[in-house]
Amino acid sequence: MKKAYKIIMVLLLTAGTSIASLDIYSDIGDAIRSGDARAVARYFNTTVDLTILNQEEVYSKAQAEQVLRDFFSRNTPKSFTMIHKGVSKEGAKYAIGNLVTAQGAQYRTYFFVKQSSGGEVIQELRFEKQ
Repeated sequence: MKKAYKIIMVLLLTAGTSIASLDIYSDIGDAIRSGDARAVARYFNTTVDLTILNQEEVYSKAQAEQVLRDFFSRNTPKSFTMIHKGVSKEGAKYAIGNLVTAQGAQYRTYFFVKQSSGGEVIQELRFEKQ
């Protein structure tokens, strides 16, 4: 009985970890869809490589949140669709999506997530106009 209990606990903990790690995709996708820079920034690393159009900079977490807030204020999200998500050979998670704005613009969106001591964090976020 104790052995069965231990096996069930291990399975539940493993499943919970797998589900939690998948949630980062939906959390970030939902935040982009709603134009919520603060919710996206919750996942930023202490510094983040942020590219909007052809403007690429490495920002602190707070600076990147402000730049993203400005982007969303000029480009109000209408919809965001996740096109592809996966894990690189090195273990980094990534996702590709399509952001459509109320102004009619479309942006191919990429984000790269890495594991840090505090959990999973966004290392890079890109918005490229289509």
